[in-house]
Amino acid sequence: MPTATTSVTYPKRNPQARLRLFCFPYAGGNSFIFRPWLNHLPSDVELGAIEIPGHGTRMAEPLLTRMPELVAAIASDLLPHLDKPFAFFGHSMGAWVSFEVARWLQAHEHLCPVHLFVSGSRAPQLPNLRSPLHQLPEVEFVAALRRLQGTPEAVLEHTELMELMLPILQADFTVLETYTYSPQTPLPCSITAFGGLQDIDVSPEMLQAWQTQTSASFSHRMLPGNHFFIHSDQTLLLELLAQELTQVVSYLLEYASLKFPPDLRS
Repeated sequence: MPTATTSVTYPKRNPQARLRLFCFPYAGGNSFIFRPWLNHLPSDVELGAIEIPGHGTRMAEPLLTRMPELVAAIASDLLPHLDKPFAFFGHSMGAWVSFEVARWLQAHEHLCPVHLFVSGSRAPQLPNLRSPLHQLPEVEFVAALRRLQGTPEAVLEHTELMELMLPILQADFTVLETYTYSPQTPLPCSITAFGGLQDIDVSPEMLQAWQTQTSASFSHRMLPGNHFFIHSDQTLLLELLAQELTQVVSYLLEYASLKFPPDLRS
């Protein structure tokens, strides 16, 4: 039986970082999609990528098909990594998973990210207006993925890769389509929502609805591109993300100076 690995991978460790940014992938994605981000984030931010069981470096592990078990597995793995301020970024499926991990940490450990970045996903309290896909026959499932622009075209056109990816995608869509949102107290952290102007599945109004999930500040940004603006407009996304992370770090430094004023004795 293969030995389970951790949910957290670091492309490059940064012991001097003041903030850790944990990134959650979209359905079918893995930690490798965030490696190109490494040199585009502020120097005092350490990038941690989430690896879901059955994906990427954890391909040998069983796939999970329910949100609660996935969230609990990731959250428990994250705990040893939360010894300094942290933020979450999640795209598409990763937005909901990161949101629920944040709520799990708040409820069980009284911990919360200093900022939650959600991308390419409607707010979780909104109803799903389309028919479920995860139980469709293979041909219909792939056709639906193409129609919804929910999977990169390069993956859909690669026959051998799709043979490998289909069970993963079906498991991830099962997580999404069986997820039941439960109302709770809004998170105390700020939320920023990113969306694609040509995304046919997530409208600006659906992004704006994330505002009800925070008792702090909220903003949302629309970028060119469809659901996968995270790739097609990566440069702009990372510029905006870096700006917000710089502000977060500045706030942390200001807070630290107020809480622990310098010793002015001569």
